[in-house]
Amino acid sequence: MAREYLKSKKKKFKEYDISDNPKAYKWVMDHVHQAATPVLDINGTIILGFNREQIDLALRK
Repeated sequence: MAREYLKSKKKKFKEYDISDNPKAYKWVMDHVHQAATPVLDINGTIILGFNREQIDLALRK
């Protein structure tokens, strides 16, 4: 859902699969302390899970 939402907003993003990327997995664990997805870093705001309101707020920064 997050991917499609960002595409609908015409926002560029990078996507990483934590199941086969140890560096991405470590980043997620360092920032949210659990192996969960999606995790978004938008302008320095970390968002765990798809939360449209939080995404929109972070995109305004």
